[in-house]
Amino acid sequence: MDSIVFERDVPPREVIEASLVDSVLAPFWLDSAPPPSYPTLESDVAADLLIVGGGYTGLWSAVRAKERNPEKSVVLIEMNGIGWAASGRNGGFCDASLTHGRENGLTRWPEEFDELERLGNKNLDEIEQTVSRYGMDVEFERTGTLSVATEPHQIEWVSGEPVALNEAEVRKQINSPTYLAGAWEKDTTALVHPAKLVSELARVATELGVLIYEQTPAEKVRRDLRVVTPRATVTAKQIILATNAYPGLLKRNALMTVPVYDYVLTTEPLSAKQMKSIGWSARQGVSDLSNQFHYYRLTADNRILFGGYDAVYHFGGRVSPDYEDRRESFELLASHFFTTFPQLAGVRFSHRWSGPIDSSSRFCAFFGTARKNRIAYALGFTGLGVGASRFAADVMLDHLDGSDTERTRLEMVRSRPTPFPPEPLASVGINLVRWSMDRADHNKGKRNLFLRTLDAMGMGFDS
Repeated sequence: MDSIVFERDVPPREVIEASLVDSVLAPFWLDSAPPPSYPTLESDVAADLLIVGGGYTGLWSAVRAKERNPEKSVVLIEMNGIGWAASGRNGGFCDASLTHGRENGLTRWPEEFDELERLGNKNLDEIEQTVSRYGMDVEFERTGTLSVATEPHQIEWVSGEPVALNEAEVRKQINSPTYLAGAWEKDTTALVHPAKLVSELARVATELGVLIYEQTPAEKVRRDLRVVTPRATVTAKQIILATNAYPGLLKRNALMTVPVYDYVLTTEPLSAKQMKSIGWSARQGVSDLSNQFHYYRLTADNRILFGGYDAVYHFGGRVSPDYEDRRESFELLASHFFTTFPQLAGVRFSHRWSGPIDSSSRFCAFFGTARKNRIAYALGFTGLGVGASRFAADVMLDHLDGSDTERTRLEMVRSRPTPFPPEPLASVGINLVRWSMDRADHNKGKRNLFLRTLDAMGMGFDS
């Protein structure tokens, strides 16, 4: 097995340890721009539409419901505070892809991939238009994504792309000794401030007439669509479930997703001299091409957010704050950061955090209805929900309206992924996948028999 660049060029231990000394265990986004607070539901209420979940999927559903039908009464309840989970902890990559990338989409839905790509680009355009129309302060930058090869075998993966860059060209964009080649898709990704997007979606929703309640968990949904919360009951005609990686209200989805913890670091703001040393004047997002990949980007004040690689699943699919401060994951990320940018040795990380990703076996969202089409849900975004959550909102509203649309006719929308096995098989299988993906990265990208078998079963963990 070959070593990878992050093993060949390891920074000094003291550089790694010093970089983390003063870091705060908190998402930079929520720390720098905490969303406003909303009241707790204290008395019974009725609504045409109840939305359970105050992240992007729920908030986009609220906004789109009122845009489509201003007369519809809409209530949104959130068990904690809006945006406190994945919507406030992600990297802020608002991608056009609805299928977690081109390869995943072409493999699963080859006959309709062109349509999926068109709808994804249209969805991103409409997000940009919404931001402009409502004057949303979300630090929206449509700068695209630079995909970089950091190992020799990855060069051919980008060399045939119309937007391919050789080593000199890619290092002219961003100066990292790890870059061997790259491809820059300039229009298919926007960067946003995740917490500001939460706040602004909530602002727009309330201005359109949506009632938002926080600290209001949904404990049970009755057959007549009354939803029980700790202090009150919501009587709804229709319900949207937007609970992401957290337990939902439908047993049928219990094995459809697993929570996988992702870890992230953010540096202190870089000086003008430090910025000059790395270039990055186009401010595009970056992702490398390994199975266990890193993603990174600049913030508005020139911090570098650096995350990914070390995805961790805990036995039983448990979600707990106890899993968020994993020293070995943060040290690994810091090590890889300074391998990527050795000229930034001495930079400190201001924030470190993590959170669960709702991973599905097909690596992108799935959709469905229950209770005679009076409940709609979307789950399984697998880390690419910033943009796809708006598309999911329209799919769910189409389902509740009983509408036959270009979205609902998609096989991608009509099909469900393969469920994960129960424990202990889930833990064994997921950790074997992680090991196999790591081996592939150390073996010129060649997937072993286990991964190829999963590919054939429709459980192809390709990223």
